[in-house]
Amino acid sequence: MNVKLRARLIPLSAVTRRPIGSGCFTFSGDADSMVTAREVLMGFLKPYFSNEVEEFDVFITLQEALANAVMHGCRNDASKTIHCAVAIDRSAFTITIRDPGPGFDVEAVTQPAEAAANVTQHRRGICLMRSVMDEVAYQNGGSELQLRKVRKVLRSL
Repeated sequence: MNVKLRARLIPLSAVTRRPIGSGCFTFSGDADSMVTAREVLMGFLKPYFSNEVEEFDVFITLQEALANAVMHGCRNDASKTIHCAVAIDRSAFTITIRDPGPGFDVEAVTQPAEAAANVTQHRRGICLMRSVMDEVAYQNGGSELQLRKVRKVLRSL
């Protein structure tokens, strides 16, 4: 399994948000790397969680997002790479997961009423992520997922 990590402090990007840190990670695109990928990302984020609910929400979201990237984006191919970026500021966690896949019909899953009423096997994870994260957005035709979780309790860091 191939796991690479690059973490650094990021510069102040706005007066209203004081960045704490960020990390860039790459993982091989096979199922064997999913658990390690999730554990590495959670280990990086753990010191910043305010409570167990916040931690669990991010945990299950990462599980779904990484599974989607591996199964749909990489087709369980260890020679392909999943890129993850994490940014933490006093107000939120922002996680971006990008895979080399062709993406999917983003419009089909951006209609919450229809998606909730007609959840297929492949849309359940998207509905789950939307239910526990504050923002879920797809870019690059669906091959990039941007997640944002507002921090419930702001600790002095």
